Amino acid sequence: MWLARQFLSSVVQRSQYVGQSGLFHRPRHGCLPKLEPRYLQCTSCWQSRVPVAGFETLNASITSTSEPCDEANRSLDACYTSEQKDTILQMLNNASPSELAGVKLLRGRKSVNIVEYRTKNGPFKTLESVVNVPLLKHKSAVTVFNSILNPVKRERNVRIQLAKFIRPEVDRSWLEEANAIVSIVCGTNKIAWAHVDREMMVLDWQELECPHFLKGTYLASAYLNDVSAVLKVLPSANFYIIEKSSISVQNTALFPIMAHMRTVEAMLFSLLEPRNLAQDSNIPPKVLNMMRTAVGRHFELMVGDSRTSGARAVRKLMSDSVTKELPRINFPPNLLMKYRNAFQMNSKSEGEELCNALLQAVAFYELLSKSSA
Repeated sequence: MWLARQFLSSVVQRSQYVGQSGLFHRPRHGCLPKLEPRYLQCTSCWQSRVPVAGFETLNASITSTSEPCDEANRSLDACYTSEQKDTILQMLNNASPSELAGVKLLRGRKSVNIVEYRTKNGPFKTLESVVNVPLLKHKSAVTVFNSILNPVKRERNVRIQLAKFIRPEVDRSWLEEANAIVSIVCGTNKIAWAHVDREMMVLDWQELECPHFLKGTYLASAYLNDVSAVLKVLPSANFYIIEKSSISVQNTALFPIMAHMRTVEAMLFSLLEPRNLAQDSNIPPKVLNMMRTAVGRHFELMVGDSRTSGARAVRKLMSDSVTKELPRINFPPNLLMKYRNAFQMNSKSEGEELCNALLQAVAFYELLSKSSA
């Protein structure tokens, strides 16, 4: 009998607490609750109540956040506390270019500009003086300062994804800031290129015959004349992307072709990249390799380890540029007219280098965008 009374008493007490608001007191009208004690009910005896934290901590964290800096009425120094200003200035005055590149908006040329400015004018004494650095204005400076105060850990898989199709390794931010690239593909008797800007517009697309390729004993001076002739008409760009062939060194039958490709590739690298990158690590390489197989996989041109012709893919890109509102790439009318009857099925390998140069440019931008997503 005594056990039954204890059980009934505990059930009544439990229903009084649980029936009102469950384990927590809930607001009646859906708004934030008033500041009142909150408890958890002990499930063993149903009598002891343990106080728990309410919404005070959440309210305090919301109200403690700093107001955004008003660009019109407040100076940069007035937007931050003295401790925050010391932290920001310490970073800007002492960090190396590579360390500055880890701060949001300071990748690429901006980090170099900061180092050059403080070297010439001395350390930054105020936050307002940072806007004197080229490419840094009030709004971007606020983003930089907040990034220094609240650093975000960068994911490492971006470089890994990029390294799958680009050599040598280069920081993705340099590539993202590029206005245009030139995609170059070397054939057995010609070199083709496609000049494409960031808006996916084809600016130039052509090829040039190289009469001395694969002639005689790979005479260096003859190769130099052919490659130099191409460079004279090659448009300028932020980066030159050279196709990296997938010919295996173990295939002895194709060794002459591989030696030819490597010779032209080495000349393009040396002539397009005259600077000594080892002396200035802050300057990214201007000439890059892109794996031929990566482009083939991107456009589904691979059959086993071999890559099929990209003529059909190029014809579709040209057709979509006219019929679709948002095509993958845009062609000016003169290039559409010039190549409207090219890349037909019966032309065999004719124009293959042109196709590959264009597909490589498209794949470069699309894979870069995919790796940053």
